[in-house]
Amino acid sequence: MNYFAHLTLAQPTAASKVGNLMGDFMRGVREQDLPPAVRNGLHNHRLVDRFTDTHSLVVDSRRLFSPARRRFAGVAMDVLFDHFLIRHWERFYEQPVPQAIRDEYDWLRTGQPLMPARMQVVTGRMVDYDWFSHYADLKNVGEALDRIAGRVRFANQFRGMIEEIDHHYAELEAVFLTLYPALRAEVEKQGVEWVR
Repeated sequence: MNYFAHLTLAQPTAASKVGNLMGDFMRGVREQDLPPAVRNGLHNHRLVDRFTDTHSLVVDSRRLFSPARRRFAGVAMDVLFDHFLIRHWERFYEQPVPQAIRDEYDWLRTGQPLMPARMQVVTGRMVDYDWFSHYADLKNVGEALDRIAGRVRFANQFRGMIEEIDHHYAELEAVFLTLYPALRAEVEKQGVEWVR
């Protein structure tokens, strides 16, 4: 799952939202120095990643991608799953998706002081350029994946991944629609962020 999904699986507090994104920004951060609520959010982030990455549907879906691009399939599916979550939002939540996106951006603004510098920059761009609303359009997903490909520090064939996604769109969508409810149930069952 990518940023939007991680935020939706967090608790409605700035510390939880920050922690649930922190997993992608831990370079140079000492986990033991994080406030407890942020640390719990980080643990929830890891639960979400572990559940998603090892789920049989996700593992099997990687085989849909060509051998040249398969090593990037997990990254591509993470971003694509944000697209599917936005497209199918009303299946899972009552709040309209535009309001949910605005609320997540508000939490990120509030949580800025809890973030390491690099995370502040990235989440600032996320909010300023409204990444989540743009993910509703598959063309924008392709552009986001190409930007990620441009940051890979070795020769690769990641650029153009959207062509393969487009070819397998219905299959990948079906994976998401089965996976996301199971993931929500697992997060609730594990209760990593519950106050005990």
